[in-house]
Amino acid sequence: MEIYTLLRQFADSWVLLALFAFFVGIIVWVFRPGSSKTYNDTADIPFRHDDKPATDKEART
Repeated sequence: MEIYTLLRQFADSWVLLALFAFFVGIIVWVFRPGSSKTYNDTADIPFRHDDKPATDKEART
């Protein structure tokens, strides 16, 4: 059997399955319970000190 044919069959079956499992894992990770609080907190970082500058203590946290 030619090496190209062997690699092509392997890629068509197991690599495709592995990439699909990776994709599903990423989707599950992004939409896991409790993750929206983390994402909302991260998205609000630029607006935390809109009204006044951060103090030294606040800047370290």
